[in-house]
Amino acid sequence: MITRDAGVNRMDIEIDAMCIRILALRQPAASDLRFITTGLKINYDLERIGDMAVNICERALELNEEPMLKPYIDIPRMASIVESMVKDSLDAFLRGDCDLAQQVIDRDDEVDQLNYQIFRELLSYMAEDPHTISRSTRILFVSKYLERIADHATNIGEMVVFMVKGKTIRHMDKSKK
Repeated sequence: MITRDAGVNRMDIEIDAMCIRILALRQPAASDLRFITTGLKINYDLERIGDMAVNICERALELNEEPMLKPYIDIPRMASIVESMVKDSLDAFLRGDCDLAQQVIDRDDEVDQLNYQIFRELLSYMAEDPHTISRSTRILFVSKYLERIADHATNIGEMVVFMVKGKTIRHMDKSKK
């Protein structure tokens, strides 16, 4: 994954250029314009997801050099949810599926709760034994990176709703979406 970051960055630039070229040459309107602008925004989120994935890999390499602090149960669970959110957000974009996009948005709360749970648990490890601070901090970083990836998947879901319905739901109270 770490070695593939340069390719992700290159694709980010190529997709931006392609979208800008389409905007300039085709002058799309209405739904076509929303599709292209959504593509531009999603491109940004995907590049950031790639950066977060690299950061996770780097922390994993560091953690592999130290004894395991505890059985990792919540991190893999969180990673599984986040992975499905990214996949589903992209599927929602490709299909123009607002229901699937909303499911992605709804799963963000579960990831946030797991992140907070992991934070509380690791804080107690660090308070009980200062020798665990280095490992705990790395695990906290992994948890936070996963939480940020979930946020990017949520952004994609919100953009899909905008693309399909022309309705902006970003920055809204969840009960009003």
